[in-house]
Amino acid sequence: MTALTVALVLVVAAALVLRWRRPAWYWLVFGAAFAAVRVLFQYTSVMDACGLTVPPSRWRLAMARLANRPVPESRAPRILRLRPTRTGLVLRLKLRPGQDAFDVSASCDRLRHSFAMYGVTSRELRSGVVEVRMTGYDVLKRVQMPARTDPAPMRVPVALREDGAVHYRDYRTVPHGLTLGATESGKSVYQRNLVAGLAPMDVALVGIDCKQGVELFPLARRFSALADNPDTALDLLEALVSHMKDVYQVIRAQQRITVNVPDAEIAADIWDLPDHLRPVPIVVLVDEVAELALFATKDEEKRRDRIITALVRLAQLGRAAGIYLEICGQRFGSELGKGITMLRAQLTGRTAHRVNDESSANMAFGDIAPDAVLAAIQIPTETPGIAVTGDSSGGWARIRAPHTTLRQAVNLCNKHAGRTPDLAALAPFRLVVGTPAPASEPLAKAAPATV
Repeated sequence: MTALTVALVLVVAAALVLRWRRPAWYWLVFGAAFAAVRVLFQYTSVMDACGLTVPPSRWRLAMARLANRPVPESRAPRILRLRPTRTGLVLRLKLRPGQDAFDVSASCDRLRHSFAMYGVTSRELRSGVVEVRMTGYDVLKRVQMPARTDPAPMRVPVALREDGAVHYRDYRTVPHGLTLGATESGKSVYQRNLVAGLAPMDVALVGIDCKQGVELFPLARRFSALADNPDTALDLLEALVSHMKDVYQVIRAQQRITVNVPDAEIAADIWDLPDHLRPVPIVVLVDEVAELALFATKDEEKRRDRIITALVRLAQLGRAAGIYLEICGQRFGSELGKGITMLRAQLTGRTAHRVNDESSANMAFGDIAPDAVLAAIQIPTETPGIAVTGDSSGGWARIRAPHTTLRQAVNLCNKHAGRTPDLAALAPFRLVVGTPAPASEPLAKAAPATV
């Protein structure tokens, strides 16, 4: 009996230590089994309390009267599958006649309390089938990306969602994106994760960092072009516009539209071209867009208008030519001048880190997902990196990117420096760098000359 007590104490102590230090391990060893039993045992009563049951049909009532049996109980949605994951449980439900997926979505908060889970979200898979994802712990407190992700060409895993799923930045689905956030909100870490995810791919990276290059210039070995001031940025953007026109000429030359050519073989963008003719896609990262839009003199105003015009043209026409924009800033409103709202309308993907006022959140989500505005302004200051992401579909989610240091990003860019393509149009803007520094040497964030 003493040995059994000691073993039980050790198991409980191990569970408490795992729950404190390694919540994912605790969930896989203990939490998932306990939660699954709790959900199955309480399922019917919880659904009834949350108003997710339907009364018995007339046919069942008639059969009960004929058989002189008690009145049948209300029925809850049928469980099709219960699957544990590394962060929670996934419950697939078949709705009863008369139920709607919105009913389940509206009851998520009540389900979270009833099943004693950390978070509950739902989405409709198909007509009559709803997937309910439950998280057993705060997956955004200490972000641990899964060992296996599902990357694809121009599709980068950059963060973890609050429901435990991986958040991907898919440039072929959402070509252009906008990232907003106040100082020390996590924009730089999010941007490093983007660069780290794109570095192993066959893609050209172009950076515009008007903070004298302190963010992007340490990663110069993986960039095909870089600009650290508005004057160079203007020349670089106009070179990209010229390159875009050349790519369109390549696409037109390969269209060969005749009655004998099937629709699937007609080239409309670079992804329809043969591999040997396909130009390399380009991702343009703008670190602080306000520095490109501000001006103090007439000459600077003319330069600013040309910069915004080039950005708008790239946003409107660049997708088919394989040019994708990733614009970051603290604010992105009409106070930056004419053309800004036109540019913002072309940026489908929106990500907002902690912002200082509601109007900044409205700049990101006011026109696509008004419900996300409240979530964006409620991000606490003590949790940098947490962000709200959404797109034109109106859906949104809370995410957090894993912490990637500048040293880690530099090492990864140096490792894949051989993949940096040489583009003739961007050759004047490529930074000439020397021998890479040893990985053990720290790299100062504001010392691009040592790259």
